[in-house]
Amino acid sequence: MDGQNQPRKIEDAPAKDYAQGRTVIADTAVAKVVGLAARKVAGVHALGSGTSRSIGALRDAVGATDLTAGVRVEVGESQVAVDIVLIAEYGYPLHNVAMAVRGAVYEAVEDLVGRTVIEVNVEIVDVFMPAMDLEKTSSRVRERLDVGTRQPVPTIDIEDQP
Repeated sequence: MDGQNQPRKIEDAPAKDYAQGRTVIADTAVAKVVGLAARKVAGVHALGSGTSRSIGALRDAVGATDLTAGVRVEVGESQVAVDIVLIAEYGYPLHNVAMAVRGAVYEAVEDLVGRTVIEVNVEIVDVFMPAMDLEKTSSRVRERLDVGTRQPVPTIDIEDQP
């Protein structure tokens, strides 16, 4: 092959900065980047509220997963503001989950979209509790729940007190 029909790689792009032209990145594209970044964070069970998750379950069933559920973005010329609604998994400190999501979103948007993130608002609307089947529950969750390790509370007979 002569190489003319092959797509240009990003690293093959010329280093020269071209001032002509305009790039428009749609809100939907940014929202998908945000949704994918947030879903990768440990402790995030799902994105969206109950209603949007119900609709998302129907979309998943027909193979049309909505990666933007629970994500709202405002995209400007050079900045992005993000609102995320999520459900956390029990056993993860909620403030740590929120901070990790915020960091993942900042990094993904700045790296992949090329815009400055001015804020990422995280709303945790629920906590997912895994089934209490000890065989299937992860050791991390069992430790956090103290399942099977709780000691009985000692009882004291008041009449035996001096």
